[in-house]
Amino acid sequence: MLETLTPTRRQNDDSGLIAADASMSKAPHRDPFDLVVSTLGSDVTHGLSGPEAQRRLDQYGPNQLKSAPETPWWQRLAEQFQNFLVIILLVATVISGIEWLLQDPRQSALPYEAIVILAIVVLNAMLGYFQEARAERSVRALMALAAPESTVIRDGERQRIPAHDIVPGDIALVEAGDKIPADARIIESANLHVDEAALTGESVPVTKETQPIDADVGLGDRRNMLFASTVATYGRGRAVIVATGMGTEVGRIAGLLEAAEREPTPLQQELDRTGKRLSAIMLGICAVVFATGMLTSPVMNLNAVLSLFLFAVALAVAAIPEALPAIVTVGLSLGVRRMAAANAIVRKLPAVETLGAATVIASDKTGTLTRNEMTVRAIFTAGTLVEVGGSGYIPEGDFTIEGAPLAEGSPARDAVAQTLRAAALANDAALVHSEERWRVQGDPTEGALIVAARKFGIDESGLARFPRIAEIPFTSERKRHTTVHVDPDQPGVLRVFVKGAPEVLFAKSDFVWQDGKPAPLDEQRRSDLSTRNEALAGQALRTLAIATRAIPAAALGIDAQAAAAGKLQSSIELPESIEDDLVLLGVVGMIDPPRAEAKAAVAVAKRAHIRSVMITGDHPATAEAIARELEIFEPGTRTVTGVDLRSMNDAELDAIVEQVRVFARVDPEHKLRIVGALQRRGHIVAMTGDGINDAPALKTANIGIAMGITGTDVSKEAADMVLTDDNFASIVKAIEEGRGIYDNIRKYLVYLLSSNAGELLTMFAGVMFAGVLGLTSAEPGLFLPLLAAQLLWINLITDGPPALALGIDPKDPDVMQRQPRSRGTGVLTTEDWWRLAAIGLMMMVGTLAVLDAYYPGGLFTVFATGIGPNEADGTHARTMAFTTLMLFQLFNVFNCRSTWRSAFDGFFENKWLIAAVALSLFTHVLVIYVPFLQAAFHTAALSAFDWLVATAVGATLLVAMELVKLVLRMKRPDTSAEQRVVTP
Repeated sequence: MLETLTPTRRQNDDSGLIAADASMSKAPHRDPFDLVVSTLGSDVTHGLSGPEAQRRLDQYGPNQLKSAPETPWWQRLAEQFQNFLVIILLVATVISGIEWLLQDPRQSALPYEAIVILAIVVLNAMLGYFQEARAERSVRALMALAAPESTVIRDGERQRIPAHDIVPGDIALVEAGDKIPADARIIESANLHVDEAALTGESVPVTKETQPIDADVGLGDRRNMLFASTVATYGRGRAVIVATGMGTEVGRIAGLLEAAEREPTPLQQELDRTGKRLSAIMLGICAVVFATGMLTSPVMNLNAVLSLFLFAVALAVAAIPEALPAIVTVGLSLGVRRMAAANAIVRKLPAVETLGAATVIASDKTGTLTRNEMTVRAIFTAGTLVEVGGSGYIPEGDFTIEGAPLAEGSPARDAVAQTLRAAALANDAALVHSEERWRVQGDPTEGALIVAARKFGIDESGLARFPRIAEIPFTSERKRHTTVHVDPDQPGVLRVFVKGAPEVLFAKSDFVWQDGKPAPLDEQRRSDLSTRNEALAGQALRTLAIATRAIPAAALGIDAQAAAAGKLQSSIELPESIEDDLVLLGVVGMIDPPRAEAKAAVAVAKRAHIRSVMITGDHPATAEAIARELEIFEPGTRTVTGVDLRSMNDAELDAIVEQVRVFARVDPEHKLRIVGALQRRGHIVAMTGDGINDAPALKTANIGIAMGITGTDVSKEAADMVLTDDNFASIVKAIEEGRGIYDNIRKYLVYLLSSNAGELLTMFAGVMFAGVLGLTSAEPGLFLPLLAAQLLWINLITDGPPALALGIDPKDPDVMQRQPRSRGTGVLTTEDWWRLAAIGLMMMVGTLAVLDAYYPGGLFTVFATGIGPNEADGTHARTMAFTTLMLFQLFNVFNCRSTWRSAFDGFFENKWLIAAVALSLFTHVLVIYVPFLQAAFHTAALSAFDWLVATAVGATLLVAMELVKLVLRMKRPDTSAEQRVVTP
């Protein structure tokens, strides 16, 4: 059904607008639509002007619901100190300061240890705060990129604008799959149905109309209104916005929208569990160290107990990876920003994790693998194949038969005119010329038909003679679009025009246009049409059939004169039979060339062991021709149609799905079955979709990918990722980025945990085996390998800048040559855990060896200058151990860039990492040589020889791991996979 109004032009000046809540009735559903439009100072045809829309946006504010206020910065900063161990450390630091105050005489001018520990805790908190703030900014930017858009009429043109820029008086265009952006009064409805369950609880979509409702009815009965947050499920319409933001019905109900708590991603949850398990182990070790110290210490006073307690707590703070989930958030957020720059907007962070494991990309053809720039190339009509010249949307081109121009007055020319006129009338696209170029507003397929009609000389004035009074919109299930028009040449007769899939219209047609008149469509002609259609499809042309029929207006209960004058007072319900007994006018063949970059992207995916599968509603021959050109279709693979799918049960589909590369003429519900079959075969599926009926498949797929240009709001909300350019190459690029992001998170974790393991094992062995190593304190009490402040300092400068720089490490050059990550494999494999243990043991042995070599009385005393344990040599030995452990970790950061590539391969690729290591080394030098920092950290100046010793020992880790990597490269020359994988 279709209901329209006659537009009334009105100036959009300041005087024409009063506040929306005062300019009109509180119930716009009771007023005629033309009065509502007039009162709001708008115009049905031209909409608002740009300046007026901006003025109203400034006046009413953005079209969005209020949310709870953001957490203030000071509160987020305070949250950094809420970790249980940090609180204990702060309490112990305060006690240490009090103990210093009670000393008589005092051992130092200031409580250096307390000051240093407090400063490091604050610096760590600031680092965490800025990391989280950066992640939050990235998430907000992501939400802005993924914000919904709406189609409006402004300055007489269709425009796509962010939904939050909608203002009262805007003329909104609504199609199936759109989410309604604000409350609006309907002014045109073409079988528009809206799902209002979210607002009213009505389980069945509501049919919309334009007539006023002169009664005080509830929301569910206001059939001439659209409400924000509801969804158009069928048809199309036009409406004037009457309320935005908190003024909408949803806004009044919501009142205040509480900030939603963000769900952690599966990777964050896994690392949170891993972190808790490690924390329990490390706390146990710290407790053993503390107990051992208490039992073996020859002195038991407040100072000794407090020093040991501070050491144990500092060791726990340095060793426990309590920030693992936050680290992952930062890594994912940085990756999401890079993916956004590559035209892939991630709506749900888990998609980034899943991308690296994808084994199948199930992609639509039109607009994703092809350019979605349709051009009519051929028309088969009246038994003749007519070729159409020209390219793009420029309405210029010749019509020829075997190279000869189409003769004036010939039956073929008349048939082409009939076909293109029908195609242009059953059409919602528009061809416009602006900024010195031609462009199509609306669907590219319909746009191609409009361009072909203009090439033939059929312009808007000729089409306007046939006013549309009703229609049945296109759906992916029906595969056809039907419109009903007044025939100006035959009063009392209506013309029905239908365009759709050839096999559908062939079945509904009883006649074919031949020699200037309808001829019976017998089996011979039907077979000939099918053959011609197959031939066109085999040339990679997308085919569309065009048909018509005449019907008496009285048969639909319509007053022909009122219809011709545009004065119909009620909606028109079209019976199903209106699409029967059609006269087939012709078959149009359109070229939609493959994207130039799509073939290369398919090849990249193939090298990455990712299968590309085409799913399309097009003819099988067309789909297969495009698939062959893109090298998706290979020898030994097959094409399956929607008819085939309907005849198969799930077991039969599972049996053949591995061989299928093209699914053609499929319905949306078939996508769900295809996804299920692939998943049952062990695949991780990335599925594209754009229609409202694609939402179930997008939700079921491991990675749902919606189209940003052609996709409906419903498909975008169901998807994990939205492509801003609808390009297959962007999917492959997103998978590449996803793999790189996951790799960088692994690098970060391996470095963080191996370094923490080195610190923990060094302290544990140094305390437990102090007697064996000859490490006895010159002062009363236990000899500690490193002091609390030194431990926290290493944790700050090595777990800080260098570790963060790993998060932006460039992707490995072979990232798209290895196989996908196995589903169910943890972020760290068994091999990783063995490597962590080996690195930790090397750090422990090397650090304690240096400490022992420099400490008098040690087991292997080599470089000590004193005879027995003394404070000066103890400080010097600790400084050497302090520096050696720090250098171990700085060498380790280069080692952790890859498990198989040499650290020197692409050494200068990550300049941020080099700068971070240099910064860490520089600050460590300050701690060793600046006098007041020496007093604070209990360090001593080192000689050039000392630095040579510490560097040589620290470098042993890099040398050892280089040898291991060399062996790995020799054993696995044919693969660069870094972990166990499965073949798709």
